[in-house]
Amino acid sequence: MDDDEYAKLIRRMNPPRVVIDNNASDDATVIQVDSVNKHGTLLEVVQVLTDMNLVIKKAYISSDGGWFMDVFKVIDQDGNKIRDTQVLDYIQKRIESNAGWFIPPLRSSVGVMPTDEYTSIELAGTDRPGLLSEVSAVLTDLHCNVVNAEIWTHNTRAAAVIHVTDNSTHSAITDPIRLSTIKELLCNVVRTNSGSRAAKTVFSCSDTHRERRLHQIMFDDRDYEGVKRARTSASRPSVTLMNIEKDYTVVTMRSKDRPKLVFDVVCTLTDMQYVVFHGMVSTEPVEAYQEFYIRHVDGLPINSEAEQERVIQCLEAAIERRASEGLELELSAEDRVGLLSDITRTFRENSLTIVRAEISTREGKAKDTFYVTDVTGNPVESKIVESIRQQIGVSKLKVKKKEKEHCSVLGTSRPSHETTTMGYLLSNIFKPK
Repeated sequence: MDDDEYAKLIRRMNPPRVVIDNNASDDATVIQVDSVNKHGTLLEVVQVLTDMNLVIKKAYISSDGGWFMDVFKVIDQDGNKIRDTQVLDYIQKRIESNAGWFIPPLRSSVGVMPTDEYTSIELAGTDRPGLLSEVSAVLTDLHCNVVNAEIWTHNTRAAAVIHVTDNSTHSAITDPIRLSTIKELLCNVVRTNSGSRAAKTVFSCSDTHRERRLHQIMFDDRDYEGVKRARTSASRPSVTLMNIEKDYTVVTMRSKDRPKLVFDVVCTLTDMQYVVFHGMVSTEPVEAYQEFYIRHVDGLPINSEAEQERVIQCLEAAIERRASEGLELELSAEDRVGLLSDITRTFRENSLTIVRAEISTREGKAKDTFYVTDVTGNPVESKIVESIRQQIGVSKLKVKKKEKEHCSVLGTSRPSHETTTMGYLLSNIFKPK
């Protein structure tokens, strides 16, 4: 038995132990996970919590040899503890069953094939106004129905994962000639204005988590390079690295809090082949503070300045990709062929740019979320928004009201030394053995 098979056997013999406690904290549900440690284990757990739309308020990560223990304080989207026993049981079963998951490494290229239910299309290229409108128009003309999609833009780059079905069969498109036509026409759309940067249009058989796949596509497209630093420090994440004893590199991140932030950071570290040994997360309305003790999978800290700068750039990009600074619009309507094409065309004709979008359909209903700005990246005028709502349907398109902004500058709520991982771990991981 080789080392890899032996490691798999150990994991099967020692599945994760999950303890969920609603009495340990006054304002959150506490989830503790003890497990055999392997590269990607932390990401698996965080991914389950993220997929359940749980908000991670605090987290403590620690590992010792081949074992690790994570403690998460989580709440639901309304800020409450998780009381539903069915939901709690589901969380426990998901984490425990995910013990055997294989976390595929970051692929150097994006590659081709449909599933049984739908055809998955991955796009990458230069962002520009009207891009999603043009893509959806091509798909409609080719008799494809968009059932789910997610589109991100960052630093002049755009990436999308789109699931489509055949209009007539409502299943995946398998005809190789038709797939070739779809790829060629979409590639023509995405390639426009791409300049020296390559544009990609592919069909993917990857079973990688969709949001993780978007991070991988944008990372592969090098969206982290040449980020403009002109914005104020209060609007940008702060990422610092420091090497300490025991061959650890400490990564400290401070940014505005938002949903799925921890997932985005852990996902990026994992795909860059870094292992989190210890860490702490603390999120507040004003800012989120994350601190991780990491090494490369080869056991070494981050030594060179070039590597340190690259890690900083990549983590900043991971934090910013979903931090859309646009107006949030929610569409709820009966699903039909060409709906996405019609909606995005209306946006384009009214000079709106889509900076991020989440498209979903369920039981004949379309529920889409768009983050939009004007073509210059500035906020959209209210009269334009109301005009668009009149065209699409006031009851169908709604403006998501933002919560009150907390008038505080980043840095005022940083956790004290005693509550950070640095203070918590110094007395443990660096004490004499």
